[in-house]
Amino acid sequence: MASLGLGRFVLQLRSLSLSAQKNTVVVERWWQVPLSKEGKPPRLYGRRHRIYRLVEDTKHKSQEKMELILTQTVPKLGGRGDTVFVKKSVGRNKLLPQGLAVYPSPENKQMFTEERRILREGNREDRIQTRTGELTLEFLKKSKLEIGIPSSDSFQLTKEIVCRSFLRTLGVVVPPQALKLPEEPITELGDYWCEVTVNGVDTARVPLTLETFMEPRQKKLLKKLQEQQSPAPEEE
Repeated sequence: MASLGLGRFVLQLRSLSLSAQKNTVVVERWWQVPLSKEGKPPRLYGRRHRIYRLVEDTKHKSQEKMELILTQTVPKLGGRGDTVFVKKSVGRNKLLPQGLAVYPSPENKQMFTEERRILREGNREDRIQTRTGELTLEFLKKSKLEIGIPSSDSFQLTKEIVCRSFLRTLGVVVPPQALKLPEEPITELGDYWCEVTVNGVDTARVPLTLETFMEPRQKKLLKKLQEQQSPAPEEE
């Protein structure tokens, strides 16, 4: 324990983990020690001067994060070209060694800025699909969108209704300009289709079913009854 003056001390505490790591804790006396006469030691009171208050605990102090640019999609972080701030341990031990990210140097920033510009403004044949876009396309090609329509109301399906259903049902944000519906107005229940263009590059056709609206609990119960009433497969 080393004194910092003014009754403050630095305590070096060794953690109990397998990897020995020192942590610094700065404390100070709650009650200041009165000045003593020259040449005489300070007079300490056993209880009062053994009470300390915490000044700083570096173990639980928030650490500065590392800024990186992702080179491909990383779950829960972002997609290619996104700037993220992560713990230094995550950046140095995972993202950088595995090639999932690079340092935000001026050259890297310029490269990804130009890539985004080409993706947004370039000709369709020159555009490059992002990794996030590729994953979205794969998900859409395996998906089916079901929209519940109240039976008592007359309706006409619009892009706004379909976009809201994509977000609420599948968790995918589809801008109206990226959605294409059949040219003929849809005013009846049944099976249809819609097309979603991702980043203005690739398009996925998604089956679309309009059915009578039911509460989730009722829908689950109906599905269970249908499974019980379906005939069992015959044994050979």
